[in-house]
Amino acid sequence: MKKNTPFFSLILLLLGTQLSAQQTKSDRIAQLKLAKSILADQNLKYVDSLAREVIKEGFNAGSGYSQIWARDLNTFIETALEERSQADIRGAILVFFRMQQPNGEMVDGYVLKKDFTWHDDTPYYSKNAPDHVGFKNTVETDQETSLIQLLGKYIIKTKDYSILEESVGGISVKDRIQLMLDYLKKERFNQKYQLLWGAMTADWGDVQPNDSFGCDWNDQLSNEAIDIYDNAMFIIALQALIEIQPNSPKEVEWKGLKKSLETNSRRYLWDKKKQKFIPHIYPKTSPIPKGFDENTIHYHGGTAIAIEAGLLTPSEIKTVNKQMLENVRLSGMPSIGLTLYPTYPVGFFIGGMAQPYQYQNGGDWTWFGGRMIQQLVLNGFYQEAYTELQPMIDRVVKNKGFYEWYDQNNVPSGSGKFKGSAGVLSKAIALLESWAETTLEKNH
Repeated sequence: MKKNTPFFSLILLLLGTQLSAQQTKSDRIAQLKLAKSILADQNLKYVDSLAREVIKEGFNAGSGYSQIWARDLNTFIETALEERSQADIRGAILVFFRMQQPNGEMVDGYVLKKDFTWHDDTPYYSKNAPDHVGFKNTVETDQETSLIQLLGKYIIKTKDYSILEESVGGISVKDRIQLMLDYLKKERFNQKYQLLWGAMTADWGDVQPNDSFGCDWNDQLSNEAIDIYDNAMFIIALQALIEIQPNSPKEVEWKGLKKSLETNSRRYLWDKKKQKFIPHIYPKTSPIPKGFDENTIHYHGGTAIAIEAGLLTPSEIKTVNKQMLENVRLSGMPSIGLTLYPTYPVGFFIGGMAQPYQYQNGGDWTWFGGRMIQQLVLNGFYQEAYTELQPMIDRVVKNKGFYEWYDQNNVPSGSGKFKGSAGVLSKAIALLESWAETTLEKNH
């Protein structure tokens, strides 16, 4: 029989339909089994309850940190709204807007003046918040976008749209948001690439090389760099603005900027051949030593945020997740919270990050690994999410706490009650359990 006959085509179609039906049934059985495992997992329930206890303690970043940081609060605000007073959270958010600087920029965080006990030669003050002191790691460019995101999460969860009309120093919150966007476009926007820039740091980190302090922009030591993390954060922030202000006269402008950032992030930062994001574009000078190819490095945290920003297809998400798992295997690190792989060379960073797999130079951070788990769930990779979450859950159970980061031997370091880690795990667990409950309900 000739293979191009109608009869042969019909046989192929019928076989394909039968195989598809069998595969669908098999997938359904596997998903039901997975859903039951998730809902029966007592470790998930324990870690979630522990996370909520930690978050109940306040809005500061964690033990060892008296400060309230925008980028941290952004990652645990949803759980905080279930465990703390809405009025308190609203007040904490408004202090950020009171700390806004005359040029429109936003601080990283703030403390009461009585708690400003560490040396910082560039404190931030505002007449609108006379009892507070602000601080900012100016090598980063995620402060404004973090605040917009956390405000968006607050409004979406509480429906408190009135906060946008709140007057702060005679200027409404919604107008202060536009001042933040104007600041970014004026001070941190590269005209050639039409993307945000910051100083060169390790992935999403806030420590630069060649500098013993490392957190402040320095005209002699800093290197202007464009990366995926800052720009993905901007895209997510703009999406939040569009959602909470659907009738704003600025909506067309925001949508246009968001589309431009999406297009240019893919054009200039996505390596189609290697199926990964390049670490940096250096518009001026590069700090990378000769003989070291920075473009071999995979940025796990920035990639997770890029997925959240909608920059990768399902196929690409599957590929980068496999790359992360392979990087974990090659590095000997505990989980996909691994910041980056391979690490920067010994001595490239000064201080604690001079050695590989320390802090942001390849340390394992649940704070970002947990966000990758969230994205796996939201993009339909349920088994992968549950499996890859386990190392992060196991170490919380073992240590009875949420640490900032872990080294190659899974030894915890930094704050023992790091609320960012608690928040991302709580949300990841909630997403998994919600999917599992919905899956079982559909099949009853």
